[in-house]
Amino acid sequence: MSYFDYAATSPILPEVREAMFKASEKLLGNASALHSKGHLVHEIIENARLNIAKYINANPEEIIFTSGSTESNNMVMHTFTDKNIAISNYEHPSIVASAEAYSKNLHRWSQNQKIPKDITLVSVMLASNEIGTILDLPHGNFYLHSDATAAIGKIPIDVKKLDVDYLTISGHKIGGPSGIGVLYIKKDSPIKPLLFGGNQENNLRPGSHNTIDIIGFDAAIKYALEHDTPKLYKEKVAPLKDYLKNAILKNIPNTIINTPKEPSLPDILNVSFPGAEGESVQLMLDESDIQVATGSACASGKPSAVLMALTNNPYIASSSIRFSLGLQTTKSDIDKIIEILPNIIAKLRSISAVGEQNE
Repeated sequence: MSYFDYAATSPILPEVREAMFKASEKLLGNASALHSKGHLVHEIIENARLNIAKYINANPEEIIFTSGSTESNNMVMHTFTDKNIAISNYEHPSIVASAEAYSKNLHRWSQNQKIPKDITLVSVMLASNEIGTILDLPHGNFYLHSDATAAIGKIPIDVKKLDVDYLTISGHKIGGPSGIGVLYIKKDSPIKPLLFGGNQENNLRPGSHNTIDIIGFDAAIKYALEHDTPKLYKEKVAPLKDYLKNAILKNIPNTIINTPKEPSLPDILNVSFPGAEGESVQLMLDESDIQVATGSACASGKPSAVLMALTNNPYIASSSIRFSLGLQTTKSDIDKIIEILPNIIAKLRSISAVGEQNE
């Protein structure tokens, strides 16, 4: 298997799997319980909170656990119900849909524009999960949220340097389990719960803690801290991304690189192959045990809204493939793609040309 869909979800690290397995064998107790086993679980959860806070240079009390970035994003948008919200053209569907649902007026913002004066909340991704662009965050007389899900573990994240009020990250993007995420809430920034019925997470996120997954997230964060994964991605993964890009340009004519050279994440390469429909490319590569994506995993089946905003061309958007690499990616994985992909593109383009002639 040659896996090029790390941006959708990364394989669970062995260290994470071991930590979760040991916890599932030994831990018994609810963190809210008053007995000794409950106290032990509570201590473990708070230690994880401390480690995650350290990783993004936050205070532990500014961290709440959620089920993932989608819930965290919804929670921020919900806080600003009936307020004017601005979001960038790069945002994840969980931002777009929740902002549409909760905002009084929704403003779509691009980086060459000024933020309107009546905006209360601005949400801008730290880095695009689809094309890898690292974005400049605006600052002004508004609250600022950044979805850092695609950036976690790949570039340094410091909430104080970024000067954000809210920040979203998720465990399964860095070798942790799915179903666990974090929302950073700067001290004194407003926040409203989505759910009610318990006093967990400072009365902001009720329900029994997902203890085993929190332990897994903690183990993934520890791995990222100990191994300095942003440095590893820069030194090991970025050259492989460049190797893949150059090989595609050399072997497949009429390709469009949608990922900017700089500033961009070291692991994401988005390419359009006009005349070859993206989902067909994805399925044919899967037959050869090569996994890629056609864009955001949460928006499959539709042309990428990000690429539509970038190109204003549905044919380019629908012919895009996202290759996302990880620390386990090797040169031989890329060589395997280059051995197979040119023939797939040529075949699909020939079918497309026949269809156009018959029309």
